[in-house]
Amino acid sequence: MLYPKYEWRTLPGNEEAALEVAKALNISPLAASLMAGRGILSAEDADVFLKGSFEHTHDPMLLHGMDTAVPRIHRALEEREHILIYGDYDADGVSSTTLMIQLMRYLGASYDIYIPHRSNEGYGLHNHALDWAHQQGVTLVITVDTGISAVEQIAYANALGMDVIVTDHHEPPETLPDAYSLINPKLSVCPYPFKGLAGVGVAYKLAQALVKSPPAEWLEIVAIGTIADLMPLHDENRILVKEGLQSMRHTRYEGVRALLEVSGVHVDQVTAVHIAFSVAPRINASGRMDHAGRAVTLLTTEQREDAERLAWELDALNKSRQQTVELIVQEAMGMILNRWGADQLPPVLIAAGEGWNVGVVGIVASKILERFYRPVIILGIDPDTGTCKGSARSIPGLDIYEALHSCRQTMDHFGGHPAAAGMSLHRDKLQEFEESLCRFADTVLQEEHFVPVQEADLECCIRDVTLESLDALELLGPFGMGNAVPKIIFRNLEVKEARKMGKDSRHLKLRMQQNSDTLEGVAFGYGHLADVLPAGTRLDVLGEMSVNEWNGNRKPQLMIHDMSVPENQVFDYRGIKDPLREITRLRESLEPHLRCAESRTAVICADNRLQEVKTHLPGLALWVYDMSAGILPANDRAEQAETGQISVLFIVDLPEMPSQMDELMSQFRQVPNIFLLHPARDQRERLQIPTREQFKTLYTVLARTGAESVARSDIIARMRKQSGLSVRMLSKVLNVFEELSFIKVSGDMISFVPNPDKKPLDASSHFRELASMAEMEQHLLFGNTTQVMDWMKNRSQGVS
Repeated sequence: MLYPKYEWRTLPGNEEAALEVAKALNISPLAASLMAGRGILSAEDADVFLKGSFEHTHDPMLLHGMDTAVPRIHRALEEREHILIYGDYDADGVSSTTLMIQLMRYLGASYDIYIPHRSNEGYGLHNHALDWAHQQGVTLVITVDTGISAVEQIAYANALGMDVIVTDHHEPPETLPDAYSLINPKLSVCPYPFKGLAGVGVAYKLAQALVKSPPAEWLEIVAIGTIADLMPLHDENRILVKEGLQSMRHTRYEGVRALLEVSGVHVDQVTAVHIAFSVAPRINASGRMDHAGRAVTLLTTEQREDAERLAWELDALNKSRQQTVELIVQEAMGMILNRWGADQLPPVLIAAGEGWNVGVVGIVASKILERFYRPVIILGIDPDTGTCKGSARSIPGLDIYEALHSCRQTMDHFGGHPAAAGMSLHRDKLQEFEESLCRFADTVLQEEHFVPVQEADLECCIRDVTLESLDALELLGPFGMGNAVPKIIFRNLEVKEARKMGKDSRHLKLRMQQNSDTLEGVAFGYGHLADVLPAGTRLDVLGEMSVNEWNGNRKPQLMIHDMSVPENQVFDYRGIKDPLREITRLRESLEPHLRCAESRTAVICADNRLQEVKTHLPGLALWVYDMSAGILPANDRAEQAETGQISVLFIVDLPEMPSQMDELMSQFRQVPNIFLLHPARDQRERLQIPTREQFKTLYTVLARTGAESVARSDIIARMRKQSGLSVRMLSKVLNVFEELSFIKVSGDMISFVPNPDKKPLDASSHFRELASMAEMEQHLLFGNTTQVMDWMKNRSQGVS
């Protein structure tokens, strides 16, 4: 049994509404069902969703503060004031700054830009930057993607004689800055009907208010920032991004083209998914590993040579960023596990390390959240100043911005969204910060919040996912936050083939069948599961459908996100060279799928191997075989264990007696996963299920000895020559004959008993035991994998 990583929840559908929409708009039933699951139930709403255009966007003048910002900027243009565009260092901030540069160029303005250095300065406005701007003659500052919390800094700008127009989309604090204009759709006084604009979206609305019909290519920049900042792709964002992607497929921006090409994306086929997973990380890498100004230069340059050079530089920074992230993840994971262990985690995980690159701590937090599924804060500590700068990532059950607000007294600065935030504080405040944050989380989070959920749009059969239906799904794009790529559940598929693929065999490729229909699937990062998905396994999968194109051929393919094997499984690792090392490897690689924590893992071995097992697997519950009891616990963990809670049983040695196997199966009959790692045995020593003809032949061999006493070894040699049976088998046959009084045994000598009382063979317990042992060994030692699995399952069901 492989457990799914997530709890799967299928969105409620409306089949009747879906059929009506499909008929009214002449679209595929699959596309209509997916829209119905997302609450689009009428033909009118579906038509706007599919064909929405600029007439469905909102008047920029509805944004609070726009009515004062526009005339102030016009005055600055007329009087040739020097304007400062103050941005941020993430992809949304870079996009916002880039868009404002395009606007300033379009308007012929006198301007400068300033983006703080993530590591050296940190988020937000800074007084030293305002001092520099004042020295440059700046009289108007326009912030993009920042500023809504800069109360003290904007007061300082005012004192220097500079007006500040704030355009932002972050959560407004209780106390707002005294800016010339505050433009943020999330302000409580703002009547703007859509609250989900990215920072670049707010900047674009300012551009709209100033020039009425901005050039269409500006929407390419809007699309990049909106997707990168994980803003919901519905309402106005959907239209802006859709138009931006359409323009990008014919882009005239040298920087955008070069970035797509370096990312391996065909420019004419770019999608929102490409932006999210290929373009955005490279833009973000500029601010994380160097300075975001490099990305701004790339997006604003008009020279192809410069664009290509800068794009490759960003690609190199991204590779460096990936390596840095991996190192910090390992360190942070070690801190968390050493401090709390995997079973005693607090409601919020906090790890801080000296010298950690604060530019990547948000990514590290995301990766650790994925591992433990609870809110995570990762902080880099400056060893000289003691300042901690960090990023938080949260789960749906906890609004991390609200949580940070509850302990604001411990921080110098914080800001963000319900799912992600940033903060800075002194290391002396770390303990108070952690305790306060966990107290708040304890009042909010319940047990069910720590179970990751994956929403699926619907369940369907392989036969439903034709190329035509998949082509129709493209109508539902662009896909991203708030409008995810449709996820589909397929149940009761049969694995026909599972194999590893890619570098280091990290990925998994499956060929699956349902009735007569087949489907190929790819699961990135799941290569290790190929070993536990033998042909014939029944599984359920959840994933995203795509079209695989190769050498002109097109066929449906599933990008697998999660999978589950609902039936108990037996895994065949018989004869492996180092079973104890293999147990460690399997537990490390398969823990999330098998749930094989120490408290849920059992090992059984022969008594003569016990000490070795204890040395190599000290934390696991250990059992040994016993001649009278069948099996016995061999350490405290086993003594205290409830076998009904065991998820995985590793059988390191075979039992000597069938009764021991029966006891093993009785005590562990509910275990969902059993691994056979016992040694192989020489075929020459195998037991056979005895037949009456064999015993008759062997009895004749004994009778020929007459009354003479013969050495046991000689008797076995004669019997073996006559029958070809193994020495081990013949020794057990002699035990049967002795029990039935057909022979007498004195030490190592055997004599035949003439005219013994007639007794049936099955009157001998040794005969019955030999039959059971031969059957057991025939399956467990010499049967193929399917035979072993079937026998183990039947044995488990047959004992009580």
